[in-house]
Amino acid sequence: MTTTLTRSGANSDEIDHEDPRVVPPVEVDAGVRPAVGIDAVTKVFGTRGHAVAALDRVSLSVAPGEFVCLLGASGCGKSTLLNLIAGLDTPSAGEVTTAGRPALMFQEPALYPWLSAAGNIELALRYAGVKRTERRGRADELLELVRLAGIGDRRVHELSGGQRQRVALARALAQGGSVLLMDEPFAALDAITRDVMHDELTRIWKKTGTSVVFVTHNVREAVRLGQRVVLLSSRPGRVVGEWAVDIRGPRTIEHAEVAALASQITVRLREEIASHARA
Repeated sequence: MTTTLTRSGANSDEIDHEDPRVVPPVEVDAGVRPAVGIDAVTKVFGTRGHAVAALDRVSLSVAPGEFVCLLGASGCGKSTLLNLIAGLDTPSAGEVTTAGRPALMFQEPALYPWLSAAGNIELALRYAGVKRTERRGRADELLELVRLAGIGDRRVHELSGGQRQRVALARALAQGGSVLLMDEPFAALDAITRDVMHDELTRIWKKTGTSVVFVTHNVREAVRLGQRVVLLSSRPGRVVGEWAVDIRGPRTIEHAEVAALASQITVRLREEIASHARA
């Protein structure tokens, strides 16, 4: 069985694939192994009598090459779920499977200040098993991919906030996985830089075919970027809503259809937060 997420009224001939803001539709084929498979995952922290359930029977499948955004109130378990996918923690129940080892990108760039921009990427390449003689060339290719060609020798303190996040993205891609996990990577950036990074991430995602799981608190950001938006309930986190983003043409934060869908999702998010507050 194949489920196709498409833009309303659009066909492939009408989509400008050269525009980095245009997000192509995704086909989810039940016969293809998912890039990320989450099956009835529960995560409990603490011990009996002092236990806190962060996630409760979460099931989610991410197709190869799909861009999925996770939304939810603070403390709903979004970052916990990302850590489970990354293999940094294990579920209390259920199963998480991935196509290879995922790369994880955090809100802070977390670059090593004593290394150059290229040196930070080369370190990731080293751990990925790339030969020493090939690392600098590959690092330069990744810097070019994130539009930072020629700055490989600069130290971290010489880079702007947006440049640091680009280096962090290049370092994540250097790990060579087919799944990229992003935990609010643009939250600390100013609005203009964040908007530019949205375009850049979309362009890089399209070019590399990487599957992306993107955690955010920003509903419009989720609709701006994702092919699918998944809403988690307040603690314990459960999947309480999913939306296919069927928006034709270039997307921006100000796009009328982006705003309309974001408003719809926000209403559902507020209902969930209010329900949790009354419980």
